[in-house]
Amino acid sequence: MHRQPLIKKLLRYTRNLLIFFFASTLLTVIIYRFMPVYITPLMVIRSVQQIFSGDKPTWKHTWVSFDKISPSMPMAVIASEDNRFAEHNGFDFIEIKKAVKENETRKRKRGASTISQQTAKNVFLWPQSSWVRKGLEVYFTFLIETFWSKERIMEVYLNSIEMGNSIYGAQAAAENKFGTTAAKLTRSQCALIAATLPNPIRFDSANPSPYILKRQKQILRLMNLIPKFPPEEKTTEKKESKSRKKKKR
Repeated sequence: MHRQPLIKKLLRYTRNLLIFFFASTLLTVIIYRFMPVYITPLMVIRSVQQIFSGDKPTWKHTWVSFDKISPSMPMAVIASEDNRFAEHNGFDFIEIKKAVKENETRKRKRGASTISQQTAKNVFLWPQSSWVRKGLEVYFTFLIETFWSKERIMEVYLNSIEMGNSIYGAQAAAENKFGTTAAKLTRSQCALIAATLPNPIRFDSANPSPYILKRQKQILRLMNLIPKFPPEEKTTEKKESKSRKKKKR
């Protein structure tokens, strides 16, 4: 007799929980389409790790708009991390197929995460890999690909990615690694930063190892082969739009 009302209550609770989850995540993604991302779960996790290690929790992070980041920086990360970033819808199925085939014989498994997937993970999720996180990563990747432009995804990525010990984003990396700003990073410096991204704690773009210098050369070569990002026509349209707005004022 009591079982039926209990099941109804559980179903209602589950339904309300799902509605809250989808509504809150959708709203957050829409808000982040316009607002800077000043803090990410990884920043908080790293700070907690520092506290448990007996260190003072610190992170170096300064948000800058896309037009204040060197044009070489998105080119470098695309060359290093995701060659088809401008073409795919968040998931590079060509690379996924390659990774699956290679991982049949490789001891160290190779991933095929795109910049969109990494952005979803950095902004909304935690770093430790699991089936739950992977599932949520797919969900958030779909959302940002639906509601954000590719340029916005790249802007958030370049401002939130870990680029060193307690260093997040291109501006903080430029200041702490090269004593400059994100806008003034050279092609070589951008390629060095991109070369360290698979493991920015282990590898230092300011003091590159022979392995990182080798990767830098590969990235610089690829930067000459991949299409310009953002496409030139979009950049021209933006400049014309800004100039029209200035004239109206």
